Amino acid sequence: MSSKTILTGIRANNKLHLGNYLGAILPMVKTQNQLQGSDKFYFFVPDLHSFTTPIDHSQLYSLTLENVQNYLAAGFDYTKSNSIMYRQSHVPAHSELTWILSCFTYFGEMGRMIQFKEKSAGKNETVSIGLFTYPILMAADILLYNGEYVPIGDDQKQHLEIARDIAIRFNHKFNQEIFSLPKPLKEQTQFFNLNESIRIRSLQNPESKMSKSIEDPKGTILLKDEPKVAAKKVMSAVTDTVGAINWDWQNQPGITNLLQILGLLSDISAEQIKTTWTGKTSYGELKKEVATAVENFLIQFQAKFNTFTPQIAEQILIEGEKIANEIANKKLREVQKAVGLVR
Repeated sequence: MSSKTILTGIRANNKLHLGNYLGAILPMVKTQNQLQGSDKFYFFVPDLHSFTTPIDHSQLYSLTLENVQNYLAAGFDYTKSNSIMYRQSHVPAHSELTWILSCFTYFGEMGRMIQFKEKSAGKNETVSIGLFTYPILMAADILLYNGEYVPIGDDQKQHLEIARDIAIRFNHKFNQEIFSLPKPLKEQTQFFNLNESIRIRSLQNPESKMSKSIEDPKGTILLKDEPKVAAKKVMSAVTDTVGAINWDWQNQPGITNLLQILGLLSDISAEQIKTTWTGKTSYGELKKEVATAVENFLIQFQAKFNTFTPQIAEQILIEGEKIANEIANKKLREVQKAVGLVR
């Protein structure tokens, strides 16, 4: 089989929660574990993306390190020779390539980005140009490393497509295969097995995804929550009045969410969970089982987290950035030659 290049990142300024862990972190750790020797895995912190919307800048650096610690605690193996961790902002080629690519990207293309429309609705006077153009930075993130497989959420499918469009346009313009194309969406879905994506719901509003929003503290389990506090959140989760346990997102989202969490934390398939619980009538029994699983998970996870200090995380990033700069600068040099900036 041919070698594969996987590239993924997680926004730097968020305090991560159980939904992030089960839906993004754990799947990427499993993907890394399945790599072959010739494969490449690039894990980066897109810290430049972080302030496309307002944030607390005084917390950005420490949260960057904290989220790297979360990946390390989850089992990401930074010692593998085919895997590197780095910060976007510490590889200047990301910023320069973004500017060059922006000159080959059309205003209309950016204006059609659904995520921009949603986040900027009614905020014309305060929305930043960075929010408008950040899909171009995302394209640079991918193209610098010939990223083939890039796990994305439903809200970023357009961004992957525009990265492919920009690469095709640039290659055609200069009649060179400078950029390798990320795989199309269908192949991405097959590779990451995303036909039924994991989306952990709020414990208090199971119609919505789990969020770090201060408006939903009882519905969100942060990875830094006290384990017993998290267990209490599970025990007070909103369910329904059906009176029987079923895996049914439409009619019983609260119950189905609890079943999903239990299965993922226990490493049990959805089919096995359905077989075990379907038809039972004790919601309290299910909640207790999930609460215990969540509490035990957090105890173990936080113990691992504490073995990776911010200093260790920072040193791992610094070492990875040495390698990332070499790779990115080589690709940037090709681009600079093509556009006439260097001989």
